[in-house]
Amino acid sequence: MSTLIHLPVFGLALTLGAYLLALWLYQRCGRPGLLSPVLVTVILVAVVLQATGLPYDEYLEQVTVLTLLLGPATVALALPLLRNGRALASSAPAVATTLTVGGALSVTLTVGAMTLLGAGDDMLRAALPRSVTSPVGLSIAETLGASVPLAVVLTLISGVLGAVVGPALLSLARVRDERARGFAIGLTSHGIGTSRVLAESSVAGGWSSAAMVMNALVMTVVLPIVSALVTG
Repeated sequence: MSTLIHLPVFGLALTLGAYLLALWLYQRCGRPGLLSPVLVTVILVAVVLQATGLPYDEYLEQVTVLTLLLGPATVALALPLLRNGRALASSAPAVATTLTVGGALSVTLTVGAMTLLGAGDDMLRAALPRSVTSPVGLSIAETLGASVPLAVVLTLISGVLGAVVGPALLSLARVRDERARGFAIGLTSHGIGTSRVLAESSVAGGWSSAAMVMNALVMTVVLPIVSALVTG
């Protein structure tokens, strides 16, 4: 077993196997939010790593190919944006307002929560890009001098929670417009949430992609300024 877990392909096989199992379970049980394939995969991989004692750094090296594909996958998620470009342009004032208010609220809540919990500057810097799609968010984390592994974890948690809880909260708030639902999910839970709503509706997926891309562009400029202000 010790030899097996240290093979270069172990992490890759583990991740793909866990995801296929999680996807089968998700579809078999009627696509419930709590059985999101990403969430179940994270839990399964974490359990195996804990049980085998495989260091996380070594696991990351084993799944380098998946990390490299993260950028192209994010670009692919943005393709539905092209099909909704005219609709977005016609709703430009509402889109700009939602993007501004949503982004400001996300940053304010992050800074406020970290401050109330007594988190240090390193934790705050890692938490700031949590709502930005992973490839851009990790670049921002490096720019801020934050811990990239910690930023990865916080971004993943934010995306999974948004994908799992977000649609239910929107339904509870009686938000039924697919454009509004998609934009809200993309703004808060980036690629993970976008892939979730894209599987349910091409319209919601397109608007979620738009929110994800525009939020990433805005936060690339805003977050370094916020970090300089709140961490000195």
